[in-house]
Amino acid sequence: MYVRHLSVTDFRSWAAAEVAFDPGPSVLVGPNGQGKTNLVEALGYVATLGSHRVALDAPLVREGAPRAVVRAAVVSDGRELLVELEINPGRANRARLNRGPVPRPRDVLGALRSVLFAPEDLALVRGDPGERRRFLDDLLVQRTPRYAGVRSDYERVLKQRGALLKTARARRGSGGAADLRTLDVWDGHLARFGSELLAGRLGLVRALEPYVSSAYEEVARGAGPAAVTYACSLGAALPPDEPGAELLEVALLAELARVRPAELERGVTLVGPHRDDLVLSLAGRPAKGYASHGESWSYALALRLASYELLSSDGAEPVLVLDDVFAELDTARRGRLAKLAGRAEQVLVTAAVAEDVPPELLGARYDVADGEVRRVR
Repeated sequence: MYVRHLSVTDFRSWAAAEVAFDPGPSVLVGPNGQGKTNLVEALGYVATLGSHRVALDAPLVREGAPRAVVRAAVVSDGRELLVELEINPGRANRARLNRGPVPRPRDVLGALRSVLFAPEDLALVRGDPGERRRFLDDLLVQRTPRYAGVRSDYERVLKQRGALLKTARARRGSGGAADLRTLDVWDGHLARFGSELLAGRLGLVRALEPYVSSAYEEVARGAGPAAVTYACSLGAALPPDEPGAELLEVALLAELARVRPAELERGVTLVGPHRDDLVLSLAGRPAKGYASHGESWSYALALRLASYELLSSDGAEPVLVLDDVFAELDTARRGRLAKLAGRAEQVLVTAAVAEDVPPELLGARYDVADGEVRRVR
């Protein structure tokens, strides 16, 4: 799989930009602030319908513009797909596939698979659990696009159930009584969608773990071993072995019933995938708090490389994007990363100076400056 052409209109700093790519390595070179990352961010948006830098769509639209448009021509197995996304802050986004409208933007998920490694990925190791949950869910959606709907449904139910709990808490505080029959209904919805999401995450972590271990070994050479495990809010109530969604739904319902008094007291949902975490360990100890700066970088990189290998094992090799990462790595890690990245069908690299990029990845070069993208070789 590779991106043959990228076009953006009113996306971030770009009023307009057109870039034609070839398979193999391509390097976008230019001083900071010229828009290199904005271009690869646009590709990431096509793949995930989200940004690795911001949670909301509004910052993606150029200041003063009503909307942004991203178009990507993607070649996979000799077939080309044109994906078009219109980003409309405050209104529904729209999408087209091969120039025909689709009912929902998420219907284009799967047309492009990409794995992006960026400086922000250090938060996967050192940041809050929400960063790691998002990592899992984004990867889950790339592998199986239907989980985009499951995640959306779960987040909607969680928000509505949380509002109900807050209302019940306020009524109890004022001496009134809350009607908990509605809460029973929302418990059922939360358990249904939560069990699907949880089953998907558990299966994903099982599949990802060996790739993380081998990727860390390749990058860090002997500093491990690295391992990933899933920490579930069900705790001891989590069914053993490899439970399916049906067993998990029963377990979630039972746990929600058990913690209801505490939820009514606090006004928040205490059980579900939104409370879970991906635990990263290094040599048997938690990476967060114990790993050095270099080890944390290596671990973050291993998570992305493992994602790439896992997606490739599914039969559709993703586009690999390395956004301004070589400046953060020492010479040894640069060389090992370049060797690993060089195996990709297409790898896109951004760098402030070309000297930061290892020779193995110096393929096509594009200079990015003064609002223009110019291919120089």
